Amino acid sequence: MADVAIPRAKPQMSEGGAWTQLKHNRNWLGFWFMVPAMAFLIFFLAYPLGLGIWLSFTDTRIGRVGQFVGTENYEWLWDDSIFWLSVFNTLLYTFVASALKFAIGLYLALLLNENMPFKAMLRAMVLIPFIVPTVLSALAFWWIFDSQFSIISWSLKHLGVIDQNINFLGDTTWARICVIFANIWRGVPFVAITLLAGLQTVSPSLYEAATLDGATRWQNFRYITYPLLTPIIAVVMTFSVLFTFTDFQLIWAMTRGGPVNATHLMATLSYQRAIIAGQLGEGAAISSAMIPFLLAAIMVSWFGLQRRKWQQGENND
Repeated sequence: MADVAIPRAKPQMSEGGAWTQLKHNRNWLGFWFMVPAMAFLIFFLAYPLGLGIWLSFTDTRIGRVGQFVGTENYEWLWDDSIFWLSVFNTLLYTFVASALKFAIGLYLALLLNENMPFKAMLRAMVLIPFIVPTVLSALAFWWIFDSQFSIISWSLKHLGVIDQNINFLGDTTWARICVIFANIWRGVPFVAITLLAGLQTVSPSLYEAATLDGATRWQNFRYITYPLLTPIIAVVMTFSVLFTFTDFQLIWAMTRGGPVNATHLMATLSYQRAIIAGQLGEGAAISSAMIPFLLAAIMVSWFGLQRRKWQQGENND
């Protein structure tokens, strides 16, 4: 008997039609919840970023609509020694400050994770630099490093170490050291508290088993603490690098980029050229030149996390 082809029935839509499925499908439900956040990010982040990149290809000035000039602003910056000095200052500032913030923050996190008296009060004290507004911190350091009224110079003079005040913010080397120190003081709490939260998730039984096997404190850190903290370290350091690289308030309140442009970062130079000098196109070009550096920092962190997952045999999806 020959086989008879039986036509398949068409799938029936549930009662209420496609709109009902749309409302009750979990994937679509998640999408609807993300729409407000997406709109916020597009309006306040994506649009300003796109507008800034567009302005970098124009000769726009404050009070005057510019014309498209192609890569003229970037060609001008390529021959601008002050711009390259700001790039050097930004990389130096970011590398030194981020490295020291990580080292000090990790040490504080390990210290606060131990059983010690007044631990809760010490944790609260560590957060103080992060809670204080950045401009207030900058003004406080400006007074501390003032050429005439510096408490450091006053103390050293009374101890007989120096004969005259140190011009902290008037010397190029001292100015760089001072702004880096201020940034470290400001950023250590974020690193310390975040890593401390990660340490709280490590099971004490792992350390107990390692101690029974004769592991030292360094071996516990090397083979237990550090591997388990690696994802958190990658995220924390990515944010730390991004925040430090784009720092503006601290530098502008303390030195305005001086002396002799020694503390000018790309962010402060962009503000100076765009807002103070009125060259919006040139300032936007400096800001746009920061994007490759920021993307490089993000990609290094992302590839580091993916490599870590591969070593642990996890799925990269």
